[in-house]
Amino acid sequence: MRKATVGVAVFAMLVGLAGFFCAPADAQQKEYINGIDANFPPFAFVDKTGKPDGFDVAVVDLIAKEMGFKVKHQPMDWDTIIPSLNGKKIDFIASGMSINDARKKEVNFTLSYWNIKQVLVAKAGSGVTPDAAMADGKKIGVQRGTTEAKWIEENLIKKQGKKFELVFYDSAPLAIEDVINGRIIAAAMDDAPGKDAEKKKPVKIIGTFGMPDEEFGYAVRKQDTELLNKLNEGLKKVMASPQWGELQKKYGL
Repeated sequence: MRKATVGVAVFAMLVGLAGFFCAPADAQQKEYINGIDANFPPFAFVDKTGKPDGFDVAVVDLIAKEMGFKVKHQPMDWDTIIPSLNGKKIDFIASGMSINDARKKEVNFTLSYWNIKQVLVAKAGSGVTPDAAMADGKKIGVQRGTTEAKWIEENLIKKQGKKFELVFYDSAPLAIEDVINGRIIAAAMDDAPGKDAEKKKPVKIIGTFGMPDEEFGYAVRKQDTELLNKLNEGLKKVMASPQWGELQKKYGL
C-alpha cells in the first residue's frame, strides 16, 4: 500500500508540473495599457464598432506579439494624456506623439518612427493661402494640448504679433468640421491627419505656417526602463519587417 501511495503521489506531482509548463502563454504575459487619442486618424482612432484602430494601434499589437506581452488600447483626452501616464492610469502612449524638449522633462521616448510636418487645412476651392488664413481677425482652429497649439501661441501670436484668433478643439476632426461649415478659415495640424481629411472631406492642405518638422515616438514614465527597452526592441523589429510597409499602405501613410 505504501509503495502504491508513493507512486500515485509522484504521478500526481508530474501531472501538476506538466500542467504548469503547458499552461497557456497568455497566463504568464503582462498586460500594458496604451493611451491613445480617439480622434487622430490614421495613427489612432476608434472605428464605427467602437474598437481602437490606426497605424500606431496596429504597430503596437505587432510589438506586443513580438515581445510577449498583452496590450489594451485606452482612448483618452489628449490634453490630459501625459498626466494620466504619470498618474499610472495608463502605461505608455503610442498615438502620434511628437518628441520635444518640454515633454522629455516629463516622460522618456522611444526611438522616433515617423517624421511629421505641420500644415494648414482650408475648405477645398476656397483659394485661401496661409498668409490670408493668418490675417488680422481670421480664426484658425487647433487641437488643444498639441505641440502646434503651443508653437502658434508662442511664436506667431506672442513673438510675431499676428492678430488672428486661435480657436481650440478637442480633436483635429472637429476643427475640420468647422472649416467646412465656415466657422473658422483654416485648421492647423500634422500633415498625416490633414492628408486623411483630404481623402474624406471637402478640404485641402494649403501649406505650412513656419513650424519646424517633428518626429513621433512612444512615451513611457521616466522610471519604466524595462518597458522602454521592450518597446524599442519591438519597434526596431517591426520597422525592419515587411509588415511595416504593409501597414503604411493600409493606413494611407
